[in-house]
Amino acid sequence: MKIWTSEHIYSHPWETVVQAAWRKYPNPMNPAVVGIDVVDRRVTEGVLKTHRLISTKWGLPSWATRILGADRTCYASEHSEVDPANKSMVLMSKNITFCNEVSIVEKMTYSAHPSSDECTLVKQEAVVTIHGVPLSSYLEDFIARTISVNSSKGKQAMEWVISKINTEVSELTSKTVKSMDEITLSAKKSMDDFTHMAAEPLPKLHFRK
Repeated sequence: MKIWTSEHIYSHPWETVVQAAWRKYPNPMNPAVVGIDVVDRRVTEGVLKTHRLISTKWGLPSWATRILGADRTCYASEHSEVDPANKSMVLMSKNITFCNEVSIVEKMTYSAHPSSDECTLVKQEAVVTIHGVPLSSYLEDFIARTISVNSSKGKQAMEWVISKINTEVSELTSKTVKSMDEITLSAKKSMDDFTHMAAEPLPKLHFRK
């Protein structure tokens, strides 16, 4: 069994980081993730609970492929809980493909930083266990290294997505301000026209005697 852990601090509020986590895929840094499908989603006592199916390409080395079989699309089951009141997001995932030979259980926790509202603390843990196949320790080490590399790419991907979110917010704010300015200008013009019309003398009426 191989256990891998990591901690990281994002210099962004929890709400922004959680949005980025939902929109993380697809991204150019993690091309191995080829698909995400929502199996179930519900809100229970204010907590959003989601079950997703993740499709990936492991990119196994040739010797591992010979042991486990074809290097095909692999699937993992992910369960997550988002608690806005306590600013907590927990994701638990476990592989479905090769599960009789390889068990990979990952847990990621996103929480508000204890000393800064503008930062988010992320804890990641992965437990890799190989069952009854040759070269198990080598395979565990390889998978742990792959998880570590993917974690680094994942951090880059999160920053990439957060940048997109901030750009979208900036553009939306700019459009909203522009629209409000246009509405204000139009209203002012209408009032000016009304004032001008009210200031004009009324036409004289001629009555036939």
